[in-house]
Amino acid sequence: MNVTHLLAVKGRDVATIDRSRTLHDAVALLRERGIGALVVASADQRPLGMISERDVVRAIAQDGVGVMEHPVETVMSRDVVTCTEATTVDELMSTMTERRIRHVPVVAQGRLVGLVSIGDVVKARVTELEIARRELLDYVNAR
Repeated sequence: MNVTHLLAVKGRDVATIDRSRTLHDAVALLRERGIGALVVASADQRPLGMISERDVVRAIAQDGVGVMEHPVETVMSRDVVTCTEATTVDELMSTMTERRIRHVPVVAQGRLVGLVSIGDVVKARVTELEIARRELLDYVNAR
C-alpha cells in the first residue's frame, strides 16, 4: 500500500498557514479544524515548514504567552520531511518513527497534494494486517 491509497481514503485537503501569520492565528485554525498540525506553505503551495500544537506549547513554556503574537515562522519546524504518492506505508512508518514526526506533507513537483499523519499510517497498516489474517484464515479453512 502506498500514499496514493491513503489519500484516496482520507482526502487531499491540507490545512496550511502563511509563515507571516501569528501563532494566535495558527492556534485558532488548529482549533477550528480539529487538527494537530498545519503545513506552513508559500503562496504557490510549497511546504516551508510545519507547526504543531507541540511547537506552540514549547514556545509558550519558553517565552510566555506573549509569543502568541509572534509570526509562525519564529516557531515552525523548518526541516520538513516530505513524501510522494509513490512512498509506501512501510517506508513512511519507518521515516516517521526514526525522525519522531507525526505529520508528513505529500508533494508532487514540489507542491502540496496531501498530508499524511501517523494515525493514517497506523490505520493503513492495521488494515493490511487484518486483510492478511483473513486471507490466511480463508486459506486454512479451505484446506
